[in-house]
Amino acid sequence: MIANLIGGFVSIIIGTSLIAPVSVQVNTVGCSSNLSRSPTGGAGFGCDSVLHNVTSWGATVLRMVPGFFALSILGIGIAITYTSLRQAGIV
Repeated sequence: MIANLIGGFVSIIIGTSLIAPVSVQVNTVGCSSNLSRSPTGGAGFGCDSVLHNVTSWGATVLRMVPGFFALSILGIGIAITYTSLRQAGIV
């Protein structure tokens, strides 16, 4: 039980520390299609990207990726905690 909780804690710590780099990479992908017109050089949400200007559906889905990544980390934490408590006979 303790091993599962420690493993879950480590996966949550690693997952939450990766949320910011995932968000940066998603933003870079959204802005990288037209770096020559970008006033910020591809960084920041103020980029002048073809993806962000032409395909609003694609940009919306791309911007939702970090949120779903965070929700998956939350789901992993809940699943590991529930499994550990179930093995201990508490749940």
